Amino acid sequence: MPSFQILAGKTHVVFDAYGTLFDVNAAVNRHAEAIGPEAEALSALWRVKQLEYSWVLGLIGQYRSFWSLTEQALDFALAKHPGIDRTLRTPLLDAYRDLDAYAEVPTVLSRLRAGGLRTAIFSNGNQAMLDRAVASAGLGDRLDAVLSVDGAQTYKTAPRAYQLVLDRLGVTSSEVVFCSSNRWDIAGASAFGFTPVWVNRTGLPDEYPDLPPAAVVEDLRGLL
Repeated sequence: MPSFQILAGKTHVVFDAYGTLFDVNAAVNRHAEAIGPEAEALSALWRVKQLEYSWVLGLIGQYRSFWSLTEQALDFALAKHPGIDRTLRTPLLDAYRDLDAYAEVPTVLSRLRAGGLRTAIFSNGNQAMLDRAVASAGLGDRLDAVLSVDGAQTYKTAPRAYQLVLDRLGVTSSEVVFCSSNRWDIAGASAFGFTPVWVNRTGLPDEYPDLPPAAVVEDLRGLL
């Protein structure tokens, strides 16, 4: 049974997908040898631009699928690193569709459900992306729901996006523990009224002090 005190009285544990359950660097890591010494920089820039595009679209009131933003971000990252072979574009996108889950994820999801909690994903990823990632990682039977911001037609951290969790799961915000590796996502979840747990895998310094996490863990084993 999970013993993490923050889970007491909660009914659902909801997870961000990319960076929280799935390793966003896995796609580049699979092709690191072919990419060469700029692999780490490429992966970091790809992620930064992917998120930047979602925030810009949200602020101007527009929406496009997260997959299209993922393609656009990779194109920019490759253009920024012209020494990298552009023929790697297709293999990199294919790898992003089937990202590796972090090693502890299957066990943690299973133990949370065994303890009577329901588990769900809520992600900026569009539904097709998420369904494929979940199937590829073999997590389907460990999740009660896989939710995309597609249903809200806007991106996190818009309150309208987080509201989709309540509408689809039939819960109140006070029943939800929300886990994310993205500190900006934790800030959004805190403002919305979830109980947010920051999965700080890389030991980053804290930010957004007015919108704090309820707890910080190094990886998802900290929930148990």
